[in-house]
Amino acid sequence: MFRRTFWFTAGAAAGVWATTKVNRKLKQLTPESLAARAADKALEAGHRLKDFALDVRDGMAEREAELGDALGVNAPVDPELPAQRRFALVEPVTKKNPKSLAKSTDTTYSYNRNEDH
Repeated sequence: MFRRTFWFTAGAAAGVWATTKVNRKLKQLTPESLAARAADKALEAGHRLKDFALDVRDGMAEREAELGDALGVNAPVDPELPAQRRFALVEPVTKKNPKSLAKSTDTTYSYNRNEDH
């Protein structure tokens, strides 16, 4: 008699456990739950991507400083040396108007991207 009661109770407990497990899984597969989970994953991915971009930016700044130090770009300017010369921008020359390309209305010299191949 006790054996039957034991197995009956064990079976009932297993049935309750399986039913709750199945109900939880069904609730996880509803469209609302899937949408909420996808939104959470998207936010998490966005935060990870932002952290990665900040790490890359920090690494770039650090490497740029290292290169600047190695090339002497960041070194202080010696006051005895003359100031650095600046060169004026030269406008491109065309056959029609050798002074300026911007003022030219000649369409016979337009760039054709297939000429280079």
